[in-house]
Amino acid sequence: MQDARQFYIDGAWVDPVDGTDMPVHDPSTEEAFATITNGGPEDADRAVAAAKAAFPKWRLSSKAERLDLLESIQSVYARRSDEMGDVISREMGAPVDMSRTQQSGTGSFHLGAFIDALRDFDFEHPYKPDDTATHIIHEPIGVCALITPWNWPMNQITLKVIPALATGCTSILKPSELSPLSAMLFFEILHEAGVPAGVCNLVNGDGAGVGSRLSSHEDVDMVSFTGSTRAGRLITKAASETIKRVTLELGGKGANIVFADADPKAVKQGVIRCFNNTGQSCNAPTRMLVERSRYDEAVEQAAAAAEATQVNAASEAGRHIGPLVSAAQFEKVQVLIQAGIDEGARLVAGGVGRPEGVNRGWFVRPTVFADCTNDMRIMREEIFGPVLSMMPFDSEEEAIEIANDTPYGLTSYVQTTDPEKARRVARLLRTGMVDMNGKGRSAGSPFGGMKQSGNGREGGVWGLEDFLEVRAIGGWPAA
Repeated sequence: MQDARQFYIDGAWVDPVDGTDMPVHDPSTEEAFATITNGGPEDADRAVAAAKAAFPKWRLSSKAERLDLLESIQSVYARRSDEMGDVISREMGAPVDMSRTQQSGTGSFHLGAFIDALRDFDFEHPYKPDDTATHIIHEPIGVCALITPWNWPMNQITLKVIPALATGCTSILKPSELSPLSAMLFFEILHEAGVPAGVCNLVNGDGAGVGSRLSSHEDVDMVSFTGSTRAGRLITKAASETIKRVTLELGGKGANIVFADADPKAVKQGVIRCFNNTGQSCNAPTRMLVERSRYDEAVEQAAAAAEATQVNAASEAGRHIGPLVSAAQFEKVQVLIQAGIDEGARLVAGGVGRPEGVNRGWFVRPTVFADCTNDMRIMREEIFGPVLSMMPFDSEEEAIEIANDTPYGLTSYVQTTDPEKARRVARLLRTGMVDMNGKGRSAGSPFGGMKQSGNGREGGVWGLEDFLEVRAIGGWPAA
């Protein structure tokens, strides 16, 4: 049993002050393989004090110093990237091959993009080229509480820790208690790379203990949170007493609009994208809307793609999906699959229960529902499992209306070979991001949503700006 009960505070690994031990389970076997401590308010206070003490000096560090540090982190991370992939695979169930490339790979991806963004970022500049008497300064907001989820650990940790570091902020990270070991490995990387004491701190814990204390702490200037919309509401309320900045990246219920003229492989690719990471992605295309003339064929294709999706242990090599992260997540997905059946959606693949021949591990059957309506729970709620819900549409206008008829607004998807239609539909979708025809977005492009999917943007220059205050100074002396 791995002992991982310490926290990283003020540049050293330290024992908890108050808290309770908690096992970390392997989702493929349900067996505990490590022990962490969920800290309490005193541990959070100690980390905030360290970050507060480090801020006056770190805020004055030069851009060149911070660039050198980020490049050092990038170098150490690259050397330990496969190790990171293995840790993530064990703690949250991502298949090991996928975890080494995609899960761990997101850390390298975002590190490189932030280095590029920081290199080009101008922290001080005249208001206008012809108005140098008004001077603009972008300065670090201060001490930042960073609260991250279990589903893409390195993606979210690097999207928060790195821009805080790059802008001169200090921080306290509270990773998910379900995937804490990757965060601890990341802090080993930060330590080896030479991050100054107190600049980056880590405390494990749950939302009710450490998370709520950080959100309401008077010495925390900003909270950056990724997780459920329910938790985002609680954090916003807790932070409101001290009027701190809150940025939120919350849930999603992405619509994938497949027009009749879409690429023949669009449906299969949509299923694969929906089921990636066992469906545990906030930006997954979980609602597939198909033009009616192609709908029956699309249902057959989606069912075939689901039946062809292999499910296996995270430790096994290959292109399969793994288990869900926990027993609680397994039960939630089972309840929602049953709700789809009860509400009258047509089950064309998968269903409740584990895959055939599997009797342990939090594995679920890749599932596809057809003939859904947009008032069904499986079309309204974020399932966070390998479950696709399909329904037909008759016109472009109807497709847009259905896609936008959701409290979420994170990512939409459009499949059409008509360039003008693609541009037209993309402009009308109420989401922070739109992916078209299987093409993703470039490194450093803004990640985030609208409506109940949150606020703020992560990644690249937008990610830097989230951690900065803007100050305007009049009467700036001429150079």
